[in-house]
Amino acid sequence: MSSTTLDKTKVDHLRSEAKARYLKDSYLLWCRNHLMITGTFIILILILVAIFAPLLATHDPYHQILKNRLYPPSSEHFFGTDNLGRDIFSRVVFGARITILISFLVAFISTPIGTAVGILSGYMGGKTDEVLMRITDVFMAFPKLILAVAFAAALGPGVVNAIIAIAVVNWPSYARLARAETLAVRNHDYIQVLRVMGAGDLRIMAGHILPLCLSSVIVRMSLDMGQIILTAAGLGFLGLGAQPPMPEWGLMVADGRLYLVDHWWVATLPGFAILTIVIGFNLLGDGVRDIIDPHQRQS
Repeated sequence: MSSTTLDKTKVDHLRSEAKARYLKDSYLLWCRNHLMITGTFIILILILVAIFAPLLATHDPYHQILKNRLYPPSSEHFFGTDNLGRDIFSRVVFGARITILISFLVAFISTPIGTAVGILSGYMGGKTDEVLMRITDVFMAFPKLILAVAFAAALGPGVVNAIIAIAVVNWPSYARLARAETLAVRNHDYIQVLRVMGAGDLRIMAGHILPLCLSSVIVRMSLDMGQIILTAAGLGFLGLGAQPPMPEWGLMVADGRLYLVDHWWVATLPGFAILTIVIGFNLLGDGVRDIIDPHQRQS
């Protein structure tokens, strides 16, 4: 066996050991972070609720029984009924599907776009950087919710248009983050060596700079999930997101706001579902930050 083969085998072995050690340390950090454990279980439970919604729901979430309207919580209707006699518990359970679908689709659309724009801007520099960052500044000059409302109003109400609107206003923060990470490494010696060896710009950005940005981007994405859910619920509340009779939590809160004083459960329980999932994602995001970012690790 040649020395080159032995060196490669040794390097692969060291990489495997380093990876195993990192995973073990991450698991130990997760075990010590009780808030992250709580957030993880909240999100896992809500995902399971969304997956098994047909089995967990006690009634048809779309079925209207007007004689049962505004019933308080009971053994038959765990969360009571709304102004059209629909079972609120079943609607909250099915609403988890819509909320999780919107949040994950927005994250998976906006994160790659923002990361690609940021890496391209930071790596190319010059006029490319100037143009892309000024466009980013325009989007970041407005509050996300206000800009999302404007785009949703222009596109028209609906879940698909709400996802597009939120994704459009959510990418600039990833672009700024990825640009900062790229600027920190683009002039390093190993990048210069790659250029001398003939590596193209696309290969350097995708194969060497992108992996260095992923940890920060993942942390940012995990922390943004709660904000995405709140924005989606806000659009639903304003009538620009999911449309009746869909069991979307923001829309359910809007339907129950007129009955809040005398029939508190109609709006409060869907609102509590929003609160729970946002807290879960925030706790999970803080824990992911502590694990991935060594400067933020809890003592």
